Amino acid sequence: MTESSSHLDFERPIVTLEKRIEEMEIQAETDGLDLSRELHNLEEKVEKLRKEIYSDLSRWQRVQISRHPQRPYALDYIGRMLTDFTELHGDRHYGDDKSIVGGPARLEGEPIMVVGIQNGRSVEERQMRNFGMPHPEGYRKALRLMQMAAKFNRPILTLVDTSGAFPGIEAEERGQAEAIARNLFEMSHLPVPIVVAI
Repeated sequence: MTESSSHLDFERPIVTLEKRIEEMEIQAETDGLDLSRELHNLEEKVEKLRKEIYSDLSRWQRVQISRHPQRPYALDYIGRMLTDFTELHGDRHYGDDKSIVGGPARLEGEPIMVVGIQNGRSVEERQMRNFGMPHPEGYRKALRLMQMAAKFNRPILTLVDTSGAFPGIEAEERGQAEAIARNLFEMSHLPVPIVVAI
């Protein structure tokens, strides 16, 4: 990825064509020209190029996409896929870990419980979300939501996007390992379906 843009190096041909389309749209509007045919051809070319590039990515290019700063995070997916989402907060023991978001929602009209790991786009938001690394209270919040889903017989959708649990001393003092282990144990006994998207 270059320093000056948020586009990856292998996306450069697509970006070049998209800039050309943008320039032509401005020119058409400014000069009152009908460039719809040319614009349509360029847009088709962009789609074809996009399919070609993304259908044959190297392993490293896939890693670059997974780390892209503009990739969607949990709240982006929730906002686009789900309706009637109500975010619930806190673990009922210590506090609210903002790196874990979740609550009841509807997927195509069906009630579900969603739990996701949220990162941030700005430095301030990343710090608030602890860079997407949950503390023990985040795991306890997730468990509370999953147990609530079991109580109300709702399937669970989890959206995982993390570099791992927060490795700080304070997290270990508050029971990080136990919180993770309890989640795994409890999840294996929940009577509702769990779908995990990574």
